[in-house]
Amino acid sequence: TFIERSLDNLSDALILGCVLVAVILIAFLFEWRTAVISLSAIPLSLLAAALVLYLRGGTLNTMVLAGLVIAVGEVVDDAIIDVENIMRRLRLNREAGSPWSPFRVVLKASLEVRSAVVFASLIVALVFVPVFFLDGLAGTFFRPLAFSYLLAILASLLVALTVTPALCLMLLPNAKQRQGDAPLTRVLKRHYRKLLPAIVSRPQWATGFLLVAFVSTAIALPRLGESFLPNFKETDFLMHWVEKPGTSLEAMRRITVQVSKELRAIPGVRNFGSHIGRAEVADEVVGPNFTELWISLDTVVDYDSTVAKIQAVVDGYPGLYRDVLTYLRERIKEVLTGASATVVVRLYGPDLGILRDKAAEVSQSIADVPGIANLKVEPQIVVPQIQIRLKPDVAANFGLTAGHVRRAAATLIKGSKVGEIYRDQKIVDVTVWGHERVRHDLAALRSLTIDTPSGARVPLGDVADIDMVPTPNEIKRENASRRIDVTCNVSGNDLGGVAREIENRVKRLTFAQGYHPEFLGEYAARQASSERLTWLSLASLLGILVLLQVDFRSLRLVCLVALTLPFALIGGVVGAFLSGGVLSLGSLVGFITVLGIAARNGIMLLSHYRHLEQEEAVLFGPDLAQRGAEERLAPILMTAACAGLALLPLILKGNVPGHEIEYPMAVVILGGLMTSTLLNLFLMPSLYCRYGNTTVQKLKEVM
Repeated sequence: TFIERSLDNLSDALILGCVLVAVILIAFLFEWRTAVISLSAIPLSLLAAALVLYLRGGTLNTMVLAGLVIAVGEVVDDAIIDVENIMRRLRLNREAGSPWSPFRVVLKASLEVRSAVVFASLIVALVFVPVFFLDGLAGTFFRPLAFSYLLAILASLLVALTVTPALCLMLLPNAKQRQGDAPLTRVLKRHYRKLLPAIVSRPQWATGFLLVAFVSTAIALPRLGESFLPNFKETDFLMHWVEKPGTSLEAMRRITVQVSKELRAIPGVRNFGSHIGRAEVADEVVGPNFTELWISLDTVVDYDSTVAKIQAVVDGYPGLYRDVLTYLRERIKEVLTGASATVVVRLYGPDLGILRDKAAEVSQSIADVPGIANLKVEPQIVVPQIQIRLKPDVAANFGLTAGHVRRAAATLIKGSKVGEIYRDQKIVDVTVWGHERVRHDLAALRSLTIDTPSGARVPLGDVADIDMVPTPNEIKRENASRRIDVTCNVSGNDLGGVAREIENRVKRLTFAQGYHPEFLGEYAARQASSERLTWLSLASLLGILVLLQVDFRSLRLVCLVALTLPFALIGGVVGAFLSGGVLSLGSLVGFITVLGIAARNGIMLLSHYRHLEQEEAVLFGPDLAQRGAEERLAPILMTAACAGLALLPLILKGNVPGHEIEYPMAVVILGGLMTSTLLNLFLMPSLYCRYGNTTVQKLKEVM
């Protein structure tokens, strides 16, 4: 049900995003032919991506569909740039005294932006490459999203290079021509033309504003909370109930029956199931003190209020460890650490007694950390156990070995399988076992006789010492060391703040030689993924700068384009604050996505400046900066608006099933789009007018 609802919500977002993109294109272009040509990139790109996925044996899962949803607004960017430039050149060609043929105009106009389109798309693809190198759970989640997104972007580039110019040549030359721009574009250009000269003439203002914005962002960024993955809106829940080791099966059954009645009485709870303990040959062996319960909710009830009622029932059973987790959340936690908890402090050392004492000390030191919930020390306690120690000399006199005594004692106390019988098409084990009265009576055990090789019988107490001794209920080992876990979940606070406070407090404790703590869980996984993503993104950024240098062949222009990348980070941070102030791993991927879009707009603007200088002999200066920005206003606004509006359905529907990961991504991308677009349109012309003159540099190269 959760997967079906997720796919339905993402499909709705995809369809609505396409509709909004169509509306904004028609509003900007105001001509059905140009809108159709641009919109043709959406189905062609998405179908090409889906075809490649199908040929590779992939499936249309939620993350693949999410990648296509995020790409919807961007697959039209290359087509928009091409169509807008061809349309503008056809209009200028008709106004000229000796017009060229439509084929020549379309070819020249398409080649005019070809370099910028190719390099911008390659950069958008390159910024997403680090996601492919995420390992572990993060890589499993985000690689399908990155792959489908990248396929759609590359397919859109292919469409823009081949299909779009051909459609323009077929539809635009013979179309009814209008004079000037579309009404919306004329209005925007009129206001833009009034504001731009004052900004271009004061580059020091632009520089100062950027410095203030960057410093403010740097100050605000550490104040954002951190999380690994969001809480998924699943309707299936798991609950763990853990009593003290040694609790009887009857006691756990009574608790389970009682909580079953209370949970099933909640409106919206459809079914209930449970199991107590787990068999020795199972994947996860637990004792009878461990109960796992599961319930499902009806999809029509209010999700948050129903979950709150379930949590209230669970909280009504103090004195034992219990939690409420969705299936996916519980599996994520167990995959990360083997424990169903958000934060795990794993203590290592050789002596179990010292480990238990240290675990209690750790638990006490972090108990009052704000945001901690379900704090638990792994229940490793001392339980009574029968110990049988062989008397080697006496046993040798009777011809007995340690193996003989062990097998005889195990048969009496634990039981031994001696055969099988078949009944009603079922296999039933035949086991020899001592009487219950004997198994718990040391005197009776000592008087029990065992067979010797000579055929005589000897009391067990004559050949072995039998005592009741304290023994650990379980011993867990990892990395060649014994270990014990202190676990907790996080509620009412962000994961990063709680985890860092726990680490700080535990590190202040004193550990003897041979004992040390290790911090695991979602925060550790997030830190590892974000660190890996950061280093890979820096390598990707270096690749972007190399591509820009190959395209522009000017260090100044490369630096100006590189300056546009932080434009997106400003809005991304603002968007993260407005959406709850928490940065999840999805938000970090959103920052990566918006960097490529911001670089695309910067490249388009600077490439047009270069074209005006080199091909149309426009002199460098304020007039060049204003004319180039005005001519690129419509395509930049169209590409940004399409990318933003395509994400709007994800944001408006909020944190519904299927949007849990994509929602914070969409908020960050939309915020970054807004700031990068505004700063590109208003600050970049001023910065280019001040720092973009490459004439002096070229003269030096010639000399």
